[in-house]
Amino acid sequence: MKIEDWYHSHFETQLRGRYIAMDHIYPLLDIYKRKYEISVPGLSEQNRDIPLIKIGLGEKVVLGWSQMHGNETTTTKAIFDFIRFINQSDHFRDVIDKFLEEYSFYIFPILNPDGAKLYTRENANGIDLNRDAQELSQKESQCLRKIFDEIKPLLCLNMHDQRSIYGFANGCPATVSFLSPAADRSRTITSSRKIAMELIVKMERTLKKYIPGHIGRYDDSFNKACVGDTFQNAGTPTILFEAGQFKGDYHREKTREYIFYSLLAVFDIIGDPALPLNYKEYFKIPENLKNYNDFILRNVKLTGTSKRVSIAIQYREVLKNEIVVFEPFIDEIGSLENKFGIVEKDAEGAEILTIPQDNLTVGANISEIIDKNDESVIYFQKINSIIA
Repeated sequence: MKIEDWYHSHFETQLRGRYIAMDHIYPLLDIYKRKYEISVPGLSEQNRDIPLIKIGLGEKVVLGWSQMHGNETTTTKAIFDFIRFINQSDHFRDVIDKFLEEYSFYIFPILNPDGAKLYTRENANGIDLNRDAQELSQKESQCLRKIFDEIKPLLCLNMHDQRSIYGFANGCPATVSFLSPAADRSRTITSSRKIAMELIVKMERTLKKYIPGHIGRYDDSFNKACVGDTFQNAGTPTILFEAGQFKGDYHREKTREYIFYSLLAVFDIIGDPALPLNYKEYFKIPENLKNYNDFILRNVKLTGTSKRVSIAIQYREVLKNEIVVFEPFIDEIGSLENKFGIVEKDAEGAEILTIPQDNLTVGANISEIIDKNDESVIYFQKINSIIA
């Protein structure tokens, strides 16, 4: 059986969409507590559980965490896809048993349960936990650091979502991006960074089979307040995962699949472990550019002039009754020659009306764009189905 066939029939269907909070994963934790060690080593600022799952009994200790930013949920779904894969008994048992013998994988599925509940990047106190690695001012940060110090991992996996504004010069959006964080301001290629880079090369090789041209890496400017930089500085190889946009997949259901394959590659469950790895190949992975928008309307004629411009629209993610709704707003107006849209249309020199009307200003909310002279021509319309 191919791994893709297994995935498409067996991924964790109890987790879907963009909104994932503790209530969504408790039923899964109840199932897996019979087989894996599940503990609660800390509580959030609002006294919610911060569960930790341990999988395997091996000497290679790996620590991972998802939803450090509460509104970044794609990797949480992929983690439970991975656990479901490890837990099944019908396929791939040789590589699964080998993984369980060699590794002890500790994973926080939701490190920021308060932010997850509110669907915010920050925790309940408005603190970005990924900028709290030095001060350790928040209970969530203290919990992560406590486990890091106790288990002394050989590798850390820092798992996030990235916005749909990232892409590459080739016109592709950044669907999955990685980073081997800097360990100091000089961005020294330390031994721990090399290990992280080699593992990223391994994952990139796997992902190229599925999404060639859609894999990137982040700028490695050093920030000692960031968790990855702090752990890398401590000598522990750390990899930043960033789950991004794949075409119109705003539910990030395809991207979770690619994160799942990435995890399998890290643990040598897929891929050829005999192939040599060279950390220098990491630098051949293209760096993310902020060159994307959710929608671009080209060749719009401005009223009263002959000038033509392009209009970029971006979505804000808004939680309404535990549903994430995507609210469009005007992000930029101009030539936008070096920008790409996940969806693009050409107004062919037409003048337009916006609803709300006469609101063609950057930052303004917008629900519809129509042809000023033919209102039956709709260039853009807020789509209620883009909901997760």
